[in-house]
Amino acid sequence: MHLLSGWIHRYPQTWIRFGNLESRLLEDTLVDIRIDRPIYVAGLARSGTTILLEQLASHPSVASHRYADFPPVFTPYWWNRWLSLVPQKKEAAKERAHKDGIAITSQSPEAFEEMIWMGFFPDAHDPARSSVLGRDESHPLFERFYDDHLRKLLAIRKRQRYLAKGNYNLARLGYLHKLYPQARFILAIRDPVWHIASLIKQQALFATGETQEPRALEHMRRVGHYEFGLDRRPMNLGNPASTERIQQLWRDGQEVEGWAHYWADVYRHLADTLEADPALREACQVVRYEDLCGAPRDTLERVLAHSELAFPAETIEQAAAGLHAPTYYQPTFTAEERATIQTITGPVAARFGYGQTDRVQQVG
Repeated sequence: MHLLSGWIHRYPQTWIRFGNLESRLLEDTLVDIRIDRPIYVAGLARSGTTILLEQLASHPSVASHRYADFPPVFTPYWWNRWLSLVPQKKEAAKERAHKDGIAITSQSPEAFEEMIWMGFFPDAHDPARSSVLGRDESHPLFERFYDDHLRKLLAIRKRQRYLAKGNYNLARLGYLHKLYPQARFILAIRDPVWHIASLIKQQALFATGETQEPRALEHMRRVGHYEFGLDRRPMNLGNPASTERIQQLWRDGQEVEGWAHYWADVYRHLADTLEADPALREACQVVRYEDLCGAPRDTLERVLAHSELAFPAETIEQAAAGLHAPTYYQPTFTAEERATIQTITGPVAARFGYGQTDRVQQVG
């Protein structure tokens, strides 16, 4: 897997050609498959996007990428046909590298769509360049490949709705809505104190892991996961000076202030984008992590209704029973650090309904 994923990462244009060849050979299979109301889950990492992905991916009409789709994500049909011929060992779910209690197998849903974006947009994770793709963008070669890719996944899984978790899609909402006007977007957010505490915890975990195992760093780069670790990179959301300030704060070891500015940048961009685009705003539902944990049944019902998916009541009840606020860590910020977070993130947090009362209840 390490050697194959390295080849794919170094030569994406070759694999794009393979993917296009696969699509041409499958033309008869794909001709009647249409992209019906794709569902996109996005948010700054540690906001609950994986939980939302897993809940939505369990629906019998939904297809998503899975861990087993890696490394040859560009040719999903051929790879999955080959996997179907290989004897499969019985798997036991194991906790993922984030050490957050989420157990996975090779069949669990995962965010591998980013590899395709990187193949067509090689500067997608360059902090010196804007990551924003809006309604005015046009990239015909990407759009044809991407549309074919989604239809191939639907054909492989024998499903009707495509689902993707892609946190970097926060910078591409306008473009994706232009491509698929009937798409549904589920956007996760979290109280900044708890959110930043979780981000700092993950950064330390991944930096240590990648130092001990250099191949882990290469894996993160190959799948487009630059949110944590030794090659951490913030999204440039159209403000290069702010992006450089965040990077400098991180380089100087100012983790709390750096993450606070990044949180504010990401969610300010989201709030501004939705405010300026009524059609996109109608297609989006913002989900607060605290609501997902504190009122899981009602929140899941809202998410499903927005996604235009239906589950039996007992299934929703069972899923809701497994959702709760994390108990394996607590924020340990000093009073000064909490004040810094409040000062930097407060105005943006208020646009999503977070106030002083919420903050005291969630942190206490």
